Amino acid sequence: MKPRITVITIGVDDLDRSLAFYRDGLGFPTEGIVGQEFEHGAVAFFDLQPGLRLAIWKRIDIAHDTKLAKTAPSPTEFTIGHNVGSKKEVDQIMEQANNAGATITVPPHDTFWGGYSGYFQDPDGHLWEVVWNPEWGYEE
Repeated sequence: MKPRITVITIGVDDLDRSLAFYRDGLGFPTEGIVGQEFEHGAVAFFDLQPGLRLAIWKRIDIAHDTKLAKTAPSPTEFTIGHNVGSKKEVDQIMEQANNAGATITVPPHDTFWGGYSGYFQDPDGHLWEVVWNPEWGYEE
């Protein structure tokens, strides 16, 4: 299998609230909610970078589509890493997320491995790590 991940879909409880958080709070580009004419089809896509999108879809609709029972969410199941080019940028994005209504779980700090990072949760509890890694190149 060649790694061709093009969409990361996260389950949300309130599509409108999550749309506002990502679009208005974090500034992610989107065309808004689409697919509302279909039962279990309302979803919003955000362009992250060329070839990669973030989708938000109601948890109940994901459960319906996958034929799995909806279970209690756990914020520690995965994190989404957002790599940036400097410590200052980590600080700026963490402040932006906080202003958008995120819960800061770990403020920006120097890490044990030589980088700099902080964690926040979106309105549905999904964990984002904003991180600067001095060993990784960063392209705008």
